[in-house]
Amino acid sequence: MTADASFWIVQTLNALQLSMLLFLLSVGLTVIFGLLHFVNLAHGSLYALGAFVGVSASAFAGSYWAAFAVAPVAVALVGIVLYVALIRRMRNAGPMNQVLVTFGLIFVFLDLFRLGWGDIPLGMAEPDLFSGRTAFLGIVYPTYRLFIIGLGLAVLAALSLLLSRTQLGAIVRAGVDNGDMAACLGINVERVFFIVFCLGCALAGLAGAVAAPVLSVTTDMGTAILIPTLVVVVIGGLGSLRGAIAGSLLIGFVQTFGAVLAPQAAAVAVYALLAVVLILRPAGLFPARG
Repeated sequence: MTADASFWIVQTLNALQLSMLLFLLSVGLTVIFGLLHFVNLAHGSLYALGAFVGVSASAFAGSYWAAFAVAPVAVALVGIVLYVALIRRMRNAGPMNQVLVTFGLIFVFLDLFRLGWGDIPLGMAEPDLFSGRTAFLGIVYPTYRLFIIGLGLAVLAALSLLLSRTQLGAIVRAGVDNGDMAACLGINVERVFFIVFCLGCALAGLAGAVAAPVLSVTTDMGTAILIPTLVVVVIGGLGSLRGAIAGSLLIGFVQTFGAVLAPQAAAVAVYALLAVVLILRPAGLFPARG
C-alpha cells in the first residue's frame, strides 16, 4: 500500500486539510498570546460555537453559505462580550489566573452547548458547489476537502498582506514586539488588542463552520482540538504568522501520517516533536519577539 503513489498523495492532501483547520484556529490564538499576553484556553470552545451556530444557520436558511457567513460574525460578537466583560479585566491578572478563568469558561460553554443543542452529534451538508469528488493529481479526492485547503491558503495570503502591507499590520507587529514602546509612540494599543481579539474569534468561528461538514459537531469538539492547537502555537512561536503555518503543517503531517504508518506511536509523536522543538528552540521556530 505504501508503495502506491496515490496513497502518498491522498495522505498528503489529508494532512494539508487538517493543517489548514489548525491554522485557522492557531493563527488567532498565537497573535492573542503574542499581543495581549493572554492565555485563552476557551479558544477551542469558540471553534465549537462556530460549528454549532453554523449547523443552526444552515438548517434555518437551507444553505451552507449562511453558516459560512453567520458563524464568524456570531462568534466575533460573543468575543466582544467576553473581551468587555472578562478578558480586559483579566489581562493584568497573571497567567495562572487567566488559565483558571478561561478553563472555567470551557465548562460554561460545554453546558451551554448541551442546553442549546443537546448531546447528540450533529452534522451539516456540504455546499452543492463543492459536493462530490474531483480528479486531482491522478486520484479522486473529495472536492470539499480541497476547498478547505484552498480557503486556508487564501486566509494565509490575506493575513500575510494585512500584516506586511497595511498600517494596521505594522501596528500589530509593533505591539507584539514591544507594546509599551508602541503605546509611547501614540498608538492606541488597547484598540488594536480589541480588533485582534475579535479577528481571532471570527477565524475560530470560521474554522468551526468549515469543519462541520467534515467532522461530527459535538459538545466536546472544542476541547479535543485545543491541545493540538496549543502545540501548534508553542512549536511555531508566539505572535508569528510564519510560526502558525509552520506549526500547523508540522502537526497536521505528523498526526496524519502517524495515524496511518504507526498507529501505536501516533499519540506520542506530536508530543515528541514538541519536546524536540522546545529543547532546540525554546521560543518556538519563528517567534515574533527576538
